[in-house]
Order: sequence, then structure tokens, then C-alpha cells
Amino acid sequence: MLYTRKGDDGQTGLYGCDQRISKSSAIAEALGCLDEINSLLGWCKVKAGDKSFKVGAVGIASAINDVQQDLFVIQAQLAGASKVLSAERIKIVENLIGEIEKILPPIKTFFVAGGTELAAIFDHARTVARRAERRVIAVAEEGVVKLPDESLALLNRLSSLLYALARLANHDGGVSEEAPRY
Repeated sequence: MLYTRKGDDGQTGLYGCDQRISKSSAIAEALGCLDEINSLLGWCKVKAGDKSFKVGAVGIASAINDVQQDLFVIQAQLAGASKVLSAERIKIVENLIGEIEKILPPIKTFFVAGGTELAAIFDHARTVARRAERRVIAVAEEGVVKLPDESLALLNRLSSLLYALARLANHDGGVSEEAPRY
């Protein structure tokens, strides 16, 4: 059942335990931001899959799905569960970023978001990923939860991956990147 008809008094439960926390707590905010980026990555995955978007042999939709699974691990860790994200996952994400960088011209300036629809969605996802990272770091700094270094590293690399994917989507779509006019 999706609701209890009792209300929750502004409280929510954490994964794998009976603990209740305020929905306005830092940990609830961090979990919500991770949920938001995971949802947005679902949209990216569908749009990338529609275009059979690949880097070499790597299907981007499949790579995004793997990152979504990683985010579930991080959410579980934040909620206190003993889940592990392997260091290999960070290497895989970094390698994908490196392969994308080989395809694209070097970065010389910031770029105005947009271009192709897929690039715009990746750019939006990048900003949500950065917010999620900030919220998770805030929880870690409060000492509420100690997250493994691998989880923090993956969150950090996620925004870089999404930036690279936005640039690649424009490149593949034949759309030039627009520099800000300041």
C-alpha cells in the first residue's frame, strides 16, 4: 500500500531499520536529492537509448543504468545499511569520461546549456547531481553518517560524467557549443 491513512507527522523511515527521522532533516534532504538525480538519470537513459548513443562499445543508456544502481547503494549507505560500492565503479566512470574527452575538442570556456534536447537534459542532471553531492557532504560533515570514500568519489565524478555527456550529445548532434557572452 502506498499510504497508511494515518499520516506520518512529518516523519519518514530509513531503509533497513525502524528509525524515524524528520522529513526536514539533512539526511532526508540528501536522500531526496539522490532520489531526484536517480529519477532524472532515468530520463537521460531513455533519451540516450532512443538514439543508440554510444562511446566506442559502451552504450550510454547501460552506463547510466549502472550509475543509477550505484546511487541506490549510496542511498542505502546514507540510511545506515551496510552496502558497498567498489572502487572499480569509480574507475569505470573515469574511463568513460576519458573516452568521451578523446572525442571532443578541448574545453576553453564555459558553455551555455542547451543545444540538443539530450544535451539540455544531461546539463540539468549535472546541476542536480552537484546539489545532491553538496547535500551528502553536508550530512557527512555533520557526522550523522560516515560514507566510504568511494561513494563520495562517485558523486563527484557523476557531475563530470554528465557534463561530458552533454558536450558529447551536442557534438553528435552537430550542434556547436555556445560560449557565454558575459
